[in-house]
Amino acid sequence: MSRPRPIVFVSDFGLGNEWVGICHSVMSGISPQSPIIDLSHLIRPLEVASGALLIADSVPYIPQDAVILGVVEPNVGKDREIAVETTSGRCFVGPDNGLLSLAWEASGGIRAAVEITSADVVRPIHAESFRAPDTFCPATAHLAAGTPIERLGEGIDPATLAVVTLAEPEIEPGRICCEVIDFNRFGNVQLNVRPADLAAAGLDDATGLRVEALSGAVEAKRGNTYADFDAGEYGVLFDPRGWLTIVRGNPASALDGLGLALAAPVWLRGLDGAG
Repeated sequence: MSRPRPIVFVSDFGLGNEWVGICHSVMSGISPQSPIIDLSHLIRPLEVASGALLIADSVPYIPQDAVILGVVEPNVGKDREIAVETTSGRCFVGPDNGLLSLAWEASGGIRAAVEITSADVVRPIHAESFRAPDTFCPATAHLAAGTPIERLGEGIDPATLAVVTLAEPEIEPGRICCEVIDFNRFGNVQLNVRPADLAAAGLDDATGLRVEALSGAVEAKRGNTYADFDAGEYGVLFDPRGWLTIVRGNPASALDGLGLALAAPVWLRGLDGAG
């Protein structure tokens, strides 16, 4: 008999209520030998795209046989409740709102998808406003315990599943037009720019970048870690998730200093003639 699979759990539930604990209790009751890894429960409330990005960027660190449960659900009970198995073997459980789509693509694409409807899996719904313990959690735990995905419900066409798409930066020599895709509680701002994008603009060797936002512009030094910047100094570096990130030397906030928000436009240029 194969060992129970680990469960990776991510949500926007927060930590000030009983919801995470209830979900743990349900899953442990069905697959008690499965370790449950809490990836994050502090996704900003109802921000599906931010959750999708976090899960996808975490895929390289997640065990290959894991079952990932994601719950960021602005339309509780309205979206299909789905389970997806990828070609790499990972499984994903959550709402059909695109939350899991970036991660299942990063895991090799879909092998099978079902809507979670089986009476052998779904529990009686205790509250329509908090369905996760009665649908998502049992489905996740059954998969972790070895239940084939086909036993969770009727198969669905993967082409009908909702997906999240990230905007691509506009690149020209010496200039990148990009946007904010995420930020954290330290005020560090992630842009939709990868190392290859910086190279395509001829800015990969620039020692600094001019960062322009609607509220103003700053000069930002290139660095590799947060300690490379003096207190309050603006800088740019590639964060652990591989996104170009605007930072300020601790304890200042780049987010506040530039007045940025999700999807806000940002323009990057070289400071030293690069590009």
